[in-house]
Amino acid sequence: MLSDLKKELNKLANKEKAKLCLRFFKTKKGEYGEGDKFLGISGPDQRKLAKKYQDINFSDLQKVVCSPLHEYRQTSFLILVYKYQAAKEEKTKKEIFNFYIKNHKGANNWDIVDITTPHVVGQYLYEFGHDTSLIYQYAKSKDMWERRIAILATYAFIRNNIFDHTLKISEILLHDQQDLIHKAVGWMLREVGKRDETVEESFLKKYYQIMPRTMLRYAIEKFEETKRLKYLKK
Repeated sequence: MLSDLKKELNKLANKEKAKLCLRFFKTKKGEYGEGDKFLGISGPDQRKLAKKYQDINFSDLQKVVCSPLHEYRQTSFLILVYKYQAAKEEKTKKEIFNFYIKNHKGANNWDIVDITTPHVVGQYLYEFGHDTSLIYQYAKSKDMWERRIAILATYAFIRNNIFDHTLKISEILLHDQQDLIHKAVGWMLREVGKRDETVEESFLKKYYQIMPRTMLRYAIEKFEETKRLKYLKK
């Protein structure tokens, strides 16, 4: 099954798209995606293959989940999402969660984190009420992708109208130096606001003056214009 998956991924490779990805995902020396390699495969195509090969075993998946090739890694993490969604028992979901955490270093770009973390890490922690100390540990990590995993995991809680974890981790990340973290925190605060604008505004009124500008802009993006401009002018 693994060889078939690789063949199908390689068959979809597009050199021109791969070149564009190198620029889009900032792969030059010193950039956040330094050294990443791309085949140039679209997201929808990867999703189709992930769904098709969701029954691949962990032993085979282990061989590609931390591959140097971006699409191998992304498709592998998408397979975990489909595995999780198909799983019926907590034991199986725990195995998928543990595999994700064991191999989370392979989720080392924002697209991989964003489309998989909420559906596996966040969903497992929400669904079974397990110890959330892991995401707080990640929030304080020196590794940017662990910090992004931390805030994105809270999306599963937001979708179920639980906002405490998002707000607490947002506090931890208020002074983060990375733009990708500013965007992620602002995005999650915006998602909170979609469900309860009062909760989001309570947080913003406390911190908007010290928040990075990008974080604030993302957080207030859906506010009505007058309110949005008031925050920006202050």
